[in-house]
Amino acid sequence: MTFGRLVKSSALISLAAAVGIPQICPAQDSSGKQSWTASSQQESPGGVVNPTRRNETHTEADGRVVDRTSVETLGPDGRYVPYSDTVKESHRINDTTVRNIERTFGRDSDGHRTLIQERQEESRSLPGGEQKVTRTVSNPDANGRLQVVQRELEDSKQVSPGVRVTNTTVITPDGNGGFSAAVQTEQRETKSSDGRVESKKSTLLSDGTGGWKLSEVRESMTKQDGQVRSKDERVLRPDSTGNLAVVEHTVNRQAQTAAGERRDATETFSTNVPGVAGDGSLQLVQRETTIQRTTSEGAQSTVQQIEQPRPGDLSDDLHVTQEAIDIVRPGRSGTTDQSHIILTPDSDGRLGQVWIDTGKTDNPSAIKVDTSTSTKPQ
Repeated sequence: MTFGRLVKSSALISLAAAVGIPQICPAQDSSGKQSWTASSQQESPGGVVNPTRRNETHTEADGRVVDRTSVETLGPDGRYVPYSDTVKESHRINDTTVRNIERTFGRDSDGHRTLIQERQEESRSLPGGEQKVTRTVSNPDANGRLQVVQRELEDSKQVSPGVRVTNTTVITPDGNGGFSAAVQTEQRETKSSDGRVESKKSTLLSDGTGGWKLSEVRESMTKQDGQVRSKDERVLRPDSTGNLAVVEHTVNRQAQTAAGERRDATETFSTNVPGVAGDGSLQLVQRETTIQRTTSEGAQSTVQQIEQPRPGDLSDDLHVTQEAIDIVRPGRSGTTDQSHIILTPDSDGRLGQVWIDTGKTDNPSAIKVDTSTSTKPQ
């Protein structure tokens, strides 16, 4: 892990916003009054990755929510030393406005804490269900002064019953001392009376001369059939002739398979196959299966398995490339014990532990209780 990975260039941030990667600073609900702490330690059994420790605190008071996360890494002398810190603040300005600020700090060569990035988000709710969100990303310059590297403007409106349209514009420095629009997206979400949800999101990129070029279209449909919830999503991009062609197709299926057990399976088909010269046809490139179980004692276990083909060989079956196991169980005195284990196959295909994360928290919501009914569309 390097500090360079924490500093996102404006181009990468714009791309992330364009394809719909969730923002880091979501508006938080500060209606509750609670505080909690959590600590964990991450280790690699083979010693490939340097061990780290993480401590988190969460406080709520007077309409303000503050989350602090500190990460320590093992130093050359075998003692843990500070590595990075993140502070997230959420403040409800009034009944319609929430402001979030997230600051990420690293450490310089002398161990002093230095600001790496600041993100701000202000969300306003307007009459008629309209919502406006402004997000700003700032990085320090050579003198340590914050400079805006991206601004994102989002406007979401309920244009008719069951139909919501969200328009987003990403603005970045243009090299002439000003700012110009670099990315535009429009997402239309339609909810039907039978519970189906259809969505279409178009992404346009600036051509640098004042024009716009369609970069991608994402279409999805989500529906509920009894105890089964399914989602079908297609990604279309312009081909060599400029016509839209499907480059990725994802099929997701969620079901309550037994009492206290939920299964989530996703298959991804893509024209981009590692190690194979593409011919434009869709091939199965990944299957992800997640099984979550809850015991009568309140413990939860989640097993996620990822299967992929061997690079360059589509004639063979899919093989397990990673398995993650999460276990959350009630501890003593109101605490919760957590463990996260990642396994990958060796050269003989046997799964072995490559990462272990164990921790403890007194967060009352660490064990999530699903209060929704299986027949209600989500």
